[in-house]
Amino acid sequence: MRTIILLMLLGSLAVNASQVPTAVDELLDGFHQAAAESNFDDYFRRFADDAYFLGTDAGERWSVAEFRAYARPAFMQGRGWKYDVVQRNIESTAGLQLFWFDEILFNQKLGRCRGTGVIVREKGVWKIAHYSLSMLIPNEIAAGVALQTKKVDAGTNQDDNLE
Repeated sequence: MRTIILLMLLGSLAVNASQVPTAVDELLDGFHQAAAESNFDDYFRRFADDAYFLGTDAGERWSVAEFRAYARPAFMQGRGWKYDVVQRNIESTAGLQLFWFDEILFNQKLGRCRGTGVIVREKGVWKIAHYSLSMLIPNEIAAGVALQTKKVDAGTNQDDNLE
């Protein structure tokens, strides 16, 4: 019974959209804008010092330092990436100095994607501490995509029995 009461109290402390600091939305909007403009410094100043970025490939789990090294050549050549925000949800719990979010994005190459992450306050400024990008795969084609993924993971493009 105590657990239920505690969960109800925590749920009632959730921050609604009108209480989300404008700075949090601006942080994310600026994050995407800086990437689209290949603005390396502006893009990476939005990450917390110990942030992580997770890309769409299983091997893409980078500390912010590793992600800088990966992204620098593309940004320096003016080849950033453009993701348009279609929808965004930002959540928090009162009293915590953090927000978590999910957003539906659109990219010309990858189609619809989802960005999720955590935003923290670092030295008085909101920063992205964790960002994860995933591709949205409609359920109707998920099994086919899964089969292709299994083949790549197995190191083969043959029609082996991987089901």
